[in-house]
Amino acid sequence: MIAKTFYGLEEVLAEEIINLGGDDVEIGRRAVFFKGDKKMMYKANLHLRTALRVLKPVKAFKAKNADEIYETLRKFDWEEYMDVKQTFTVDTVLFSDIFKNSQYLTYRVKDAIADSFNAKYGKRPSVRLVNPDIYVHLHISNDMCTLCMDSSGESLHKRGYRVDQTEAPLNEVLAAGMLLLAGWKGQTNFIDPMCGSGTLPIEAALIALNIPAGIYRQRFAFQSWKDYDADLFDELYDEDTQRPFEHKIYGSDISRQAIAIASKNVESAGLTKHIHLKAKAVQDIVTTVGNEGLLMTNPPYGERIKPADLMGLYKDLGERLKHVFAGYQAWVLSYRKECFDNIGLRHSKRVHLMNGALECEMRLYEIFSGKMDGYKMRKAHGKEK
Repeated sequence: MIAKTFYGLEEVLAEEIINLGGDDVEIGRRAVFFKGDKKMMYKANLHLRTALRVLKPVKAFKAKNADEIYETLRKFDWEEYMDVKQTFTVDTVLFSDIFKNSQYLTYRVKDAIADSFNAKYGKRPSVRLVNPDIYVHLHISNDMCTLCMDSSGESLHKRGYRVDQTEAPLNEVLAAGMLLLAGWKGQTNFIDPMCGSGTLPIEAALIALNIPAGIYRQRFAFQSWKDYDADLFDELYDEDTQRPFEHKIYGSDISRQAIAIASKNVESAGLTKHIHLKAKAVQDIVTTVGNEGLLMTNPPYGERIKPADLMGLYKDLGERLKHVFAGYQAWVLSYRKECFDNIGLRHSKRVHLMNGALECEMRLYEIFSGKMDGYKMRKAHGKEK
C-alpha cells in the first residue's frame, strides 16, 4: 500500500505505520510504502494522523501512449472492486516526459472503465466528481503506470469534526504532523495562543487521548468495495483505544469570532472537557498553568495583515515567550525570515514543512529562566525538561 502525505512528514508517517503493524515500511517522496492485509488497510485509514490517503496498487504496467493505457485498463477486471451500478471518479498524477496532459489521460481511463462494463452488460457506470462510490488513482512515472484503488476517498485531513472554519485554517494532517514532530504525547500542558479555528488544540487532544483520527468520518471509500468486511471494520471502529489525559489544553485568539468557531469544532469533537478556549490577544497573556509545557502556534504570515502590524505581532509573541513561558518548549510555524527575526529569540531546532504552496519552517524555542549556561546545566542533570 501507499500512504500519501505532505513534504516533511514522511518519517513521522512511517513511524505511525510501523506502530500500527505495517510491514516492509519504506519512505518515499511525500509517501510511505508498506505491506499489510485488509485489517491493516482499515486500521491505516482509521488511525493514521499524518496520511492524506491510503492507496492500494492493483496493477503495474508500461505504456508509451494513451491508447496503450486505455487498452490495458479496458481489459482489467474492474468487477473485483465495483459493479456497473456504482459511481466512480479518476485521479491521474504525472511525472513523465512521455505524457503531458493528465486531464486527457483521466478521460481515457474513464472510457476504459465504462467500456469494460458496457462490453459485458450493455451498461456503463456513471462518473461522479463529488462523493462517488469508487475512487481510482493512476500514477505515471515516465512510461511506468501504476493503477491504484483509493481506499480513503476524500482526503483523510477531512476528519469530520470541523463544522466551521476561519479563513485559511491549518490543515489537520499538517497540525498532527507538527505535534508528532515535537514529540507531543499528552505528557504536559499545551497552549496555542493564536489558535484560529482550533485545529492544533483539537489534534493535540486527539493524540493525548489516543482517539483515532478518523473516528468522526462518515465514510471511507473502501466501504463501497465489493470485498468490504463490515464486521471487521466495526470491530476496529468500536475498539476502545482511549487513554487518560491528566493535563489541560488551552487555546486563545484575539478574534472572538475565531474562538466562537473553535468552540463549535471542539464541541463537535466531544473535547470540551479537555480544551479551554478564550478570546485574548497574545500580548495580554500574563500567566501560564504550571511551570512547563508545550506551546505550538501558527501565526499569520502577512497576506491579510499590514507589514508593520505583522512584525509587531511577532515581537509581542517573542516578548511573551521570554517573560511568561519560562520552562516551555515553544514551536512556531511561519515562512517569512523577518517574522522569525522579530521574535528576537534564538531557536534550537528547525524543521522544513510545506503549508499549502508555502515553503515554511517550524522553529523550536526552548524558553528558560536565567542564563543559558545555567539552563544547560540543569537540563543535563535532568532538572529541566
